[in-house]
Amino acid sequence: MTVCVAPSAGFVPAAHVPVVIIGAGAAGLCAALAAVEAGAEVVVIERDPVPRGSTSLSAGLIPAAGTRFQAVRGIADDPRRFAADIQHKAKHRADPAVVTAVASGAAPAIEWLADRHGLAFSVVHDFDYPGHSARRMHGLASRSGLDLVDHLRAAAERAGITILTNTRADRLFVDGAGRIRGVETQSGERIGCDALVLACCGYGGDPALVAEHIPSLAGAIYFGHPGNQGHALRWGQALGAGLRDMTGHQGHGSVAHPAAILITWAVITEGGFQVNTAGSRFWDESQGYSESAEAVLAQPGGIAFDIFDARIAGIARQFEDFRAAEAAGAILSADTPEGLAARLNLPGLAATMAAVDADKARGASDAFGRDWSGRAPLVAPFHAVRVTGTLFHTQGGLAVDGAARVLRADGTAFPNLFAAGGAACGVSGPEAGGYLSGNGLLTAVVLGRIAGQNAA
Repeated sequence: MTVCVAPSAGFVPAAHVPVVIIGAGAAGLCAALAAVEAGAEVVVIERDPVPRGSTSLSAGLIPAAGTRFQAVRGIADDPRRFAADIQHKAKHRADPAVVTAVASGAAPAIEWLADRHGLAFSVVHDFDYPGHSARRMHGLASRSGLDLVDHLRAAAERAGITILTNTRADRLFVDGAGRIRGVETQSGERIGCDALVLACCGYGGDPALVAEHIPSLAGAIYFGHPGNQGHALRWGQALGAGLRDMTGHQGHGSVAHPAAILITWAVITEGGFQVNTAGSRFWDESQGYSESAEAVLAQPGGIAFDIFDARIAGIARQFEDFRAAEAAGAILSADTPEGLAARLNLPGLAATMAAVDADKARGASDAFGRDWSGRAPLVAPFHAVRVTGTLFHTQGGLAVDGAARVLRADGTAFPNLFAAGGAACGVSGPEAGGYLSGNGLLTAVVLGRIAGQNAA
């Protein structure tokens, strides 16, 4: 496959549209909806037969502060608090302009999708996500990213947006001023445009790029969309775009193995924990699920077990993935710690469970630094699932400003090039530990909407 940039001299398009968008995940579809509402004709180029992207592999949850969905649940929140949480998790290394843009734009984006396009959001109100000081995760009833992207696709179809599926953009045409004049697909079709939105991908599906930028996860299972091959990165480099936080990423250390089904981190935050193949705990799980990937992969065989109980399983069942894991037989149960240890062949598990119960009873922090105060002890029946660490998606990418404009290496903006989703640098900073739950869909949806509005 050829991904390249060519001079626009002699470029003759077969068709011309005001806005071309590459990628039909959450970022691209939100960009398309926003651009059409702003009065622009749009064409979306999508390499897959049906729009899916990384969104389809997520839990479909978008954090937003100050929504009416929070108000119904009595949740007090605001964008300034949200921005502070993002920066605290990122150790204040995320771009302030982009953080402000997405934190302030999230609630309007959620309510726009609900009111204009019929997406029936509700807020996750029964457990906390690490790093969020308020309950602000919004999703559809299924808590499924596949459901979310299907609803966005349906909204785009109702709006009359043209989505060219099974179509791969290979070449961009640029003039001497850095203005994108059009694109060429793998079939040789040339489409001219007044503005281009890159909403296509990160680079998690390219092992060489992962090894270069995230060596700690080189060889890890990639749990993202296979189309994330770094196309936007390569186009940007050829154009002279700036790159930011290329080491940033979202990992996850709670993917059922070998079933390859995401297990919600709620099984941990609600009082569960992880053990290795000796039945011993090995880290402070409250740090977050992105950090958990490296922690789990550092254990023998890259394997761990999530340990929780029936109460926590009841909370987790609101997620379609968890129900699928149960149906696949990935969740094992027993009436006693000793019975669970025997089923899993984890010799030290019963003692570990007793130690955690003791810490909970005392409201104490353990040797790893996890604070157990206010957490209920696990009660029978007890549950476990065998998991491994994975790379979900990259968070570094093309440098953008708060208007979603792609920036050159010198900080100036390209005149008509925008980016969102995996193509753009997110708000997690340069480390896995900077990933605040929902950051991926936050920047996809909000920067996607901003990009579409400004491209139009």
